Amino acid sequence: MRLLLASNNQHKIRELRDLLDGDDFEVLAPEDLDVRLEVEETGESFAENAVLKAESFSARTGLLSLADDSGLMVDALGGDPGFLSARYGGKGLTDDNRNQLVLSLLRGVPRAKRTARFVAAIAVATPGQTTRVFEGVVEGLITEEPRGSNGFGYDPIFFYPPFDRTFGEDPGEREGQKRDVSHRALALRAAVKYLTGMQGRDILV
Repeated sequence: MRLLLASNNQHKIRELRDLLDGDDFEVLAPEDLDVRLEVEETGESFAENAVLKAESFSARTGLLSLADDSGLMVDALGGDPGFLSARYGGKGLTDDNRNQLVLSLLRGVPRAKRTARFVAAIAVATPGQTTRVFEGVVEGLITEEPRGSNGFGYDPIFFYPPFDRTFGEDPGEREGQKRDVSHRALALRAAVKYLTGMQGRDILV
C-alpha cells in the first residue's frame, strides 16, 4: 500500500518512517515524488490543521496521504503553545528559542503546576473518501531547563515521569522507549489499525 507522508518537516518524516517500519506500507515523502506543496495551516485545532495538510497532498497527488499536526499544551500557560506550537513566539525562532521562551514564561512556577501534555492529530485522506482523524496524548511536566539533545521541538523540556527523563534524553527512535509511548506513536497506531482493516477495500488506492 502506498502511503504519502504529507509533511515537509524532515524531523517529523524521519520519526513517522521509523514508527511505520515493519508495517505493510510503501512509505513516500513529498520529495520522493518531486512534490512541492506548502499548506497554510489556518485551522484552529490540531485536527483541523492535520486535515488541511492530508487533504491538500491527497488532492495534489491522488495518493492516500497521512498528515500529522501536533504540539505542546502547558496548563499554566492556558494551553499554550497549543496548535501554534511550531510558530510560537513568532517566525524565525529555533526550537531552542521556543523552549527558552516557554521556560521563561514558567519561571517561578512550582513543579506541581508545570503539568503539560503533547497532543497529536493524524489525518488520513484519499480522494473521494471521508477523511479520518486519530489522536494521541501523552502527559508530563515541563522541566526548569532543557535536558538532552535527542528528538526535536519541545522534547528537551518535556519530562515523562514513567521514564524519569525528558523525551530529549531518550536514547533514540529505535533504541529508546519514546517511540512506544509518544503522542505521535499513539495516534499513528490507531491510524495504522484503521488502514490495515481497510486493506483490500476500495477506500485505498
